[in-house]
Amino acid sequence: MPRVAAPPQPGQRSEGCCSSGGGLRRRSPAPPARIGCSRDRRRSIGRPRSRGGDRLLQRGGGDAAGAREAAAGAMAAPSPGPREVLAPSPEAGCRAATSTSGRRGLLWRLRDKQARIGLFEIGPGHELHQLTCMMQAGLWAATQVSMDHPTTGPPTEEDFSEVLTQVHEGFELCTLAGPAFSWLRRSLGLAEEDYQAALGPGGPYLQFLSTSKSKASFFLSHDQRFFLKTQRRREVRALLAHLPRYVQHLQRHPHSLLARLLGVHSLRVARGKKEFFIIMLSVFYPAGRISERYDIKGCEVSRWVEPAPEGSPLVLVLKDLNFQGKTIDLGPQRSWLIHQMELDTAFLRELNVLDYSLLMAFQRLHEDERGPGSSLIFRTARSVRGAQSPEEPGSQNRRLLPDSPNALHILDGPEQRYFLGLVDLATVYGLRKRLEHLWKTLRYPGRTFSTVSPARYARRLCQWVEAHTE
Repeated sequence: MPRVAAPPQPGQRSEGCCSSGGGLRRRSPAPPARIGCSRDRRRSIGRPRSRGGDRLLQRGGGDAAGAREAAAGAMAAPSPGPREVLAPSPEAGCRAATSTSGRRGLLWRLRDKQARIGLFEIGPGHELHQLTCMMQAGLWAATQVSMDHPTTGPPTEEDFSEVLTQVHEGFELCTLAGPAFSWLRRSLGLAEEDYQAALGPGGPYLQFLSTSKSKASFFLSHDQRFFLKTQRRREVRALLAHLPRYVQHLQRHPHSLLARLLGVHSLRVARGKKEFFIIMLSVFYPAGRISERYDIKGCEVSRWVEPAPEGSPLVLVLKDLNFQGKTIDLGPQRSWLIHQMELDTAFLRELNVLDYSLLMAFQRLHEDERGPGSSLIFRTARSVRGAQSPEEPGSQNRRLLPDSPNALHILDGPEQRYFLGLVDLATVYGLRKRLEHLWKTLRYPGRTFSTVSPARYARRLCQWVEAHTE
């Protein structure tokens, strides 16, 4: 199997993307109805072709000495092309993480535990360590491609259906709609170098133990800025089908509450099953000082989580019934939130999507953070004069983007800072969910549950927000 060359170490010179002895890779449009990248459809030529047609990337060979000691150590990323990035190779990164973990003393472990309360570091010996090292190596290589071949304009139809397959030793990683997501990341002001550094092998991922009933796995990047979640094939198919309209919605409403999806990938270990996963901005970032977290669907069946015992380091995401008797004090920001919820849920209703959640977290404001001047949201009439969108006359409340690490998901009230975002946008109301609705109607008469029509789901969640804000 051809290998992808490791990036040069500091002080070395990159051989470029057409070094001898390398394997050939192709970026090609994939049929919209098909998810995946079959080997029999690959082609090879000597040099990459220009954007707009099939893109074939040629990489130099690399030394794989010692790579078979662990699956994580077998990964190598492509060498930087015209934009040389002197970053550690995935193999070196995994070895460094192992070495660093072994050198930590008691004081470091105690500090780490306090900083990452409720999360579990996926270090050597963890059952998911090899898998996450593969993800880090593959994402490092995939992001390098987008850095070497940056997008020059809004995504085209071809960009939304493109597939990039990179074969590493022991696994292969596919990047779905890569140019579209690269453009979306840039539109959010996210530098590809920062994205690569956070998701690459610079530090171990963190495992997040969710209270969700799904069988998905949840991870955070080592800096907790990016959230990774495994997805079913049908969910990925729905996300990619809706991606052009999702991008258009974010262009019209740049301060939407919808989670910012940053990438969709699949990973297959040699002779193994293909696993899909998505990457998005974490709603709960930065996590310091957050006191409570909630996952709200606006219903009552299966919407209670037993809180962690007092003094327990475990941080749980609570649900609707845990929120009874509480309110969100937003002051003058309440009208903006209700209006934006109506816009976003109307969009999801048009996509025939349901079962999404409003994630919320609370953080007590410091004294110097309180007051009208510190608010993260202002009315257009006061602070964005004349910026009303011609495409959407109703979007008159616009959020300013201050110097904040996560302004898109933060809203200040008089006493509390709230982290808010709509997540899990991939469940379509098809035959499976219609049958589930009929069964739950019989199983839970007179009670509210999540599997209802998209129109009812959207209306009910907006009503919940109205009833629990002031």
